[in-house]
Amino acid sequence: MQAQTTQILDYLKTGKTISPAEALVRTGSFRLAARIKDLRDAGYEIETDMKKDPRTGRRYARYRLLSEA
Repeated sequence: MQAQTTQILDYLKTGKTISPAEALVRTGSFRLAARIKDLRDAGYEIETDMKKDPRTGRRYARYRLLSEA
């Protein structure tokens, strides 16, 4: 597993959610969706919650770990 993927998994295991902007700051990952796919492929159940930024109107995803592999 890549270092960024491991860092994201460790963060999700704390019970917190993560967005692409947070992943960039915390792990340097520009491709959170790809890292989430890696985790799903490894057997982790991860929920995607689509949000809308109230200031810009842009949509983004927040991810939450539901169960471990």
